[in-house]
Amino acid sequence: MKKYSVDTIVGVFVAIGLVCVGYMTIKLGKVSLFGDDYYSLRARFSSVSGVRVGSPVEIHGIEVGRVDKMALDTEKQTAVLELKIRKGITVYDDAIASIKTAGLIGDKFVNIDPGGGGEALASNAFIPETTSPTDMEELISKYAFGDVKKDKKDNAE
Repeated sequence: MKKYSVDTIVGVFVAIGLVCVGYMTIKLGKVSLFGDDYYSLRARFSSVSGVRVGSPVEIHGIEVGRVDKMALDTEKQTAVLELKIRKGITVYDDAIASIKTAGLIGDKFVNIDPGGGGEALASNAFIPETTSPTDMEELISKYAFGDVKKDKKDNAE
């Protein structure tokens, strides 16, 4: 009888441990089982170099979502990012989305200036204004090989 109770206690602890591991997997993996706490916005960019699915979306330096999908709009010759934004975060129709770099050579992320002077964007709406990332390699090569143009003011002196 004593062996049966020890086995039962061990089984209960193993079951509790498995439930805890499953819960942490869902929370840390950012998987949603019981409903979606996000809504989608889209943004067109001329280049999304360095951005990946899962890259963060930030407003005022705070992560508010992730890049969910990337697609190519062949008709308008642009890249389209689908962004998942947490519900409760309002982005307006005068918002600006830009691709930034975390640090000097860090990962790329999408930064949104949410605006505030217009109407709130509905789910699946396009952010009207975007800014593509600066290509640091191109700037460095231009500087290194002397392709950087001097101002007329510098040439006059």
